[in-house]
Amino acid sequence: MRNLKLLISTLLLAITGLAVADAGDIPGAATWYLHVDLKKMRSEEAGKLIYDWFRDEALDEVREEAGIDIDKELDSLTGYSLEGQGPVFLFEGNISQESRDMVMTLIAAEGDLKSKKSSGKSYYRLTHDGDKDDESGTANIDKDKLEVQLNALAKESWISLDLKNKVILTASEAQMKDMLKSGGKIAGGSSHEGALVVLTAEKALLQAGMNSSTLGADDDGDSDWDSNILRNTRQVAFLVAAAADKLAIEAKLITTEPEMAQSLASVARGLIGLVSLNGDMDAEAAAVLRDTTVEAKGNALSISLAVDPGLVVATLSE
Repeated sequence: MRNLKLLISTLLLAITGLAVADAGDIPGAATWYLHVDLKKMRSEEAGKLIYDWFRDEALDEVREEAGIDIDKELDSLTGYSLEGQGPVFLFEGNISQESRDMVMTLIAAEGDLKSKKSSGKSYYRLTHDGDKDDESGTANIDKDKLEVQLNALAKESWISLDLKNKVILTASEAQMKDMLKSGGKIAGGSSHEGALVVLTAEKALLQAGMNSSTLGADDDGDSDWDSNILRNTRQVAFLVAAAADKLAIEAKLITTEPEMAQSLASVARGLIGLVSLNGDMDAEAAAVLRDTTVEAKGNALSISLAVDPGLVVATLSE
């Protein structure tokens, strides 16, 4: 189980952080994107166990601490960031008046209750002076030894509740104005060289991707396996989808050159082979490893596997 956890966790954490249809549904210049379809998770048999785990791990805490019942109200979350502009988040669902009141309470405590207007819609400014730990405005959150850096929302952000069934949170006022002008629709960009890869499936539960060079710039020079991947990868794309009674998990890495894709494929197959030799591995985990597909084509490396949702939850809960 420990070795299977390593494999699944490596795939699940291959992103820095959910249903877009194709590359036109995210801005062409995005440096990362994230989309989770909670409504589909709740309705698909293969997604229900994952949703229950997610609810126990995070949603219940949000309800207790913020008074917002995401379990009943949030259907999807989409986020992306453009280089130098910071993130945009779009929350969609049947947002209750009680939750809106809680958000307004947050605005009163950490922002300006005097609203601004754009495209006939209201929005508010939030400040986060208490979150910053240095003059660069970077908030560092250390939980279970995982450091999450939120660069652009540390000093201020902008929020609107004026669109039906939508809450918009942006890093800049200009981004907020653009989102209100479009009615909360994310303006996609046409495919071009360097545009982020988007993996799709009919029953996608989670999709994400990033330009890994944005992380590579911060590499500390250590030669461990993770940093080697970052140094030799341009993009990472990730997908979790419901497939009958299984979860289909796929990761794609766009490498700096075709030879690197072949090399990383060999490394991945070698690691899977070594783990498979472990005599203590249970039959279910061994079957998952045997059926894992690793393929290199051009400068793209793809890894895909189908996993029982209960096994994923057990792995994540260890």
